[in-house]
Amino acid sequence: MIECIFTIDYEIYGNGKGSLRDLVYEPTNHLMSVFMERQASFVVFAEALEFMKIEEHRSDEGIGRVREQLHELLEKGFEIGLHLHPWWWNAKRANGDWHLEWTERNLCEMPEQRIDDVVRSSIEYLRVATGQPGFVPLSFRGGLWLIQPTATMAKVLAKYGLQVDSSVFKGGRIQDVGVDYRPAMRNGYYWRFEADVNSVDPKGALLEVPIHTELVPFWKMISGKRLSLHRKVPGNGNGAPLGNRLGDFARFRYPRKLDFCRMSLHEMCSVMNALLKHDKESPEVYKPVVAIGHSKDLVDFDAIREFLKYLGQNGIAVADFRQVLKRIQQYD
Repeated sequence: MIECIFTIDYEIYGNGKGSLRDLVYEPTNHLMSVFMERQASFVVFAEALEFMKIEEHRSDEGIGRVREQLHELLEKGFEIGLHLHPWWWNAKRANGDWHLEWTERNLCEMPEQRIDDVVRSSIEYLRVATGQPGFVPLSFRGGLWLIQPTATMAKVLAKYGLQVDSSVFKGGRIQDVGVDYRPAMRNGYYWRFEADVNSVDPKGALLEVPIHTELVPFWKMISGKRLSLHRKVPGNGNGAPLGNRLGDFARFRYPRKLDFCRMSLHEMCSVMNALLKHDKESPEVYKPVVAIGHSKDLVDFDAIREFLKYLGQNGIAVADFRQVLKRIQQYD
């Protein structure tokens, strides 16, 4: 059985550029309309740290609309997860530009108290923003897909009531920040973990439901749609989240994420056709398939609308992580 979980990283550009109205509020509002047409839902990974800093410095008048939208999303039944870009924690603003702390890209490498402070403060912000004092996000996604080294980060997330991580993309490697998810290739569609996100631990406090990937020749990563979105990102003399990634891509096959913003309709359907074929061979296996997108990349709503239609025609339900947890309890 296959279920598709749509997730969006709800954020401006990683270098601090862009407006909340153009990159967060308006595209997410449009996406809500598309999904509500089919009575479907998606998971919003809200980047709480950047919103906290923007609000603190009053740098973008759109922050009020973002707060209203988070409240609306929760009221309408959409799941809100926690997403963190730790380089915002010590961000400074001068002469109209953000100066982000690039030495702090990997929260997982920080002392436990720092991780605790960041997670606690971010959840408190989301509680205020959503108007729900008891709100606890169920799911987490690390900035730059980071949940390595795992043990302390997993401990803190579990402490604050989070149950699901969706940072891993199987086969992924980002040398610049120490990501290596190649060992996860041997795992199934989901698994529990504790000390190492790549290693299955049946007694682990957290469940990993990875972003779906398929290994493809590198040239398949170079599409007109991807290049167009890449060219949109404004430059910033104060740095960027990642350096040169040629070393990561320099291999025969690269793990292409199921990205519903960057892939064409044909590419998305091709991925699902392969999964449908696999499902016929193992219908007893539950297959939660996570698709990723970014609010700042939401431009082709027609493709998303047609992909949702395709899923419905092929009997693939759209779920969120709340439903995934319930389903796993049925299958395990």
